[in-house]
Amino acid sequence: MKIIDIINSGKPLLSMEVFPPKTSDTFESVKEATEKIALLKPDFMSVTYGAGGGTSEYTAFIAENIQKNYGVPSLAHLSCISSKKEDIKHQLGLLKSKGIENILALRGDIPEGMSREHLDYHYASELTEEIKAYGRFCIGGACYPESHPESATSFDDIRYLKEKVDAGCEFLTTQMFFDNNVLYNFLYRIREAGITVPVVAGIMPVTNPKSIKRICAISGTALPQRFVRIVDKFGSSPEQMAQAGIAYATEQIVDLYANGVNAVHLYTMNKPEVARRIKENISSILE
Repeated sequence: MKIIDIINSGKPLLSMEVFPPKTSDTFESVKEATEKIALLKPDFMSVTYGAGGGTSEYTAFIAENIQKNYGVPSLAHLSCISSKKEDIKHQLGLLKSKGIENILALRGDIPEGMSREHLDYHYASELTEEIKAYGRFCIGGACYPESHPESATSFDDIRYLKEKVDAGCEFLTTQMFFDNNVLYNFLYRIREAGITVPVVAGIMPVTNPKSIKRICAISGTALPQRFVRIVDKFGSSPEQMAQAGIAYATEQIVDLYANGVNAVHLYTMNKPEVARRIKENISSILE
């Protein structure tokens, strides 16, 4: 099933992201975690793609397993910055052979020391055009409510985003954010710029405060003082931080639904219990 059709249903949606194993020795434990999340029956699940395509085969397998054996539509990530055109064509053929209909087209992080002069792809819009030409796939893209870290200004960021949408992106999924007003302001600005495709709001429940500052530094995401105080107060206790982080994410999601943002994407970090507790918190809203 195409993701755009799910999003356009108009009802409150909750999708979830998982990541494939980085190495073969963790394959079974990661596969089990993704299957437990699939049993929660999210509206769809996305499967990330390792830097440099190192986990590309695992991405395709996990996406197929979720969709074929658990009945959950899959969205496979595909990044291009370190790939050759023949690599991308191989991946598209692989995903097609496994019955995957949806791709999240990403540039990906530039590997350290790599020269940009001889790259086949420089921007996600180029990958989007390639997938569009290939046919049959529903294409999504990423967006940054607080602007991409490499963009000089927010105006430049939105201009590049529109190029990606014009190239064929049918919906957008946001980077995580911790202040809903940031998203509401972003939505106003992109609509004014003529970007009309649906936007899926990306929410990350923070249960491990040690990793959040590193993630925010990489993504350019700001931490509001209200959230910082929660981490300062409860971060030293795993149990308290998990409960506080789940409560904070739940509050964000409820506010989004109340303000007309019907599609929410949960960055699960492969934690089935966290995903389960959040879905239970909003079960009546989703029904």
